[in-house]
Amino acid sequence: MSVQDRRERPAAGVPGAGAAWQGGIDAGVLQGALGRALARGGDFAEVYVEERDTLGMRREDRQVDQVSGGRESGVGVRLCDGERTYYAHSDELSEAGLIRAADTVAAACGQGPPGTVIDLGGVRSEPGRHPVAVPPEGVAIERKRALLGAGDEAARAAGDHVAQVTVGYGESRQRILVVNSEGDAVRDDRTRVRLMVNVVAHRDNVIQTGYESLGGSIGFELLDESAAERVARAAAEKALAMLAASPAPAGSMPVVLANGFGGVLFHEACGHGLEADAIVKGASIYAGKLGEMVAAPIVDAYDDGSLTNGWGSASFDDEGVPTGRTKVIDGGRLCSYLYDRRHAARLGASPSGNGRRQSFRHVPIPRMTTTYIDSGEATPDEIIAATSHGFYARSLAGGQVEPASGAFVFGVAEGYLIEGGRITRPLRGATLIGSGIDILNRIDMIAADMDIKSGMCGKDGQAVPVGTGQPTLRIAEMTIGGTA
Repeated sequence: MSVQDRRERPAAGVPGAGAAWQGGIDAGVLQGALGRALARGGDFAEVYVEERDTLGMRREDRQVDQVSGGRESGVGVRLCDGERTYYAHSDELSEAGLIRAADTVAAACGQGPPGTVIDLGGVRSEPGRHPVAVPPEGVAIERKRALLGAGDEAARAAGDHVAQVTVGYGESRQRILVVNSEGDAVRDDRTRVRLMVNVVAHRDNVIQTGYESLGGSIGFELLDESAAERVARAAAEKALAMLAASPAPAGSMPVVLANGFGGVLFHEACGHGLEADAIVKGASIYAGKLGEMVAAPIVDAYDDGSLTNGWGSASFDDEGVPTGRTKVIDGGRLCSYLYDRRHAARLGASPSGNGRRQSFRHVPIPRMTTTYIDSGEATPDEIIAATSHGFYARSLAGGQVEPASGAFVFGVAEGYLIEGGRITRPLRGATLIGSGIDILNRIDMIAADMDIKSGMCGKDGQAVPVGTGQPTLRIAEMTIGGTA
């Protein structure tokens, strides 16, 4: 039976049957697919429909050397049976592709009594929650090339020692539909744009790099030539500052983490340990610690998937659960984990809107959205002035984290010595060493200069957009690995 044939025969009792809900698939077909997935047993079935348009551009060596993009679409079917999950997907967005995926998961489940399917209600959506004033797909490609050129020239103008500039631009529009056997039907329309600049500076035998980005769940109104120039100059200034850096000392001392990229430490060393799959597996230092003190009393922390126009934001997660602002630490006390549907059920909790997936080819798992330590009352200048001797980490590089113990090692991309309450000379080759709970308990000053940066987070082979941020804060004592 073709999709058109099905539209001509609406399914009784299914609102909207006979009209295509997404990708040419109507409510009756979706309802039928859920029933087929549960035909041999199971507790829960879900259909995820996705259509995505993307464009990526990169400028290097003063010319645009890469333009990529296109459209992809498909459907995924998930079947949960107790603690087992079965998943199948099809790149063919059609009734036939959907039915094949549903039959595949049913066959994998085995043989049992059919599961229950509640009739689908009307489709929920929240248009305008993350407003898009200028849809990027309507902006001429020449305008986007000019944006890359403005960033390139601004970075090169920052100093004679700038050796290489790479400017990247990305845009996407993702339209999803999620329906499940509990009668939920949710549609979300997500537009994202992002600009990234990487600068390499070279003097004598020293090579340093600087990186900066700007992105959001927003339209092209986020970006213009002045924004591109600002991002590019920030990246270049990081690289140039580190050319004059001396080797970092080793030892324990106060560490001041700058706002923005400093939030990478909380994301990696703490945030992943709060994701519910790590809790269920007992692979997190935070397992069993709900209600316990895990940070200094001045620390409040959140994961916020509803932040207006945030890079990691959406109206609904990839299971159709509304996103929200989840407080994970309240006055130093652990008060919540980050849940998807499946792990929330196993832990006796409610989903928090953190079920995310890279695409229709992937099963949803608990993921952060925009995770940050909340603002305090100090100023950055007050924090620096109160530190007679210490280390100032303006931005962090990559690192390694062991969620089960919370132990981490992070490289510092841009760091400085603090002497006599002032930031003095730049330092290179520093690493920050510690463990999540120990470091959270040593935070003794927090400023009110919150800043959030855009990034991509990888986990279990899936990459999703996330925001990382924080205000400037001080850790009273921390181990610095250096080469001096």
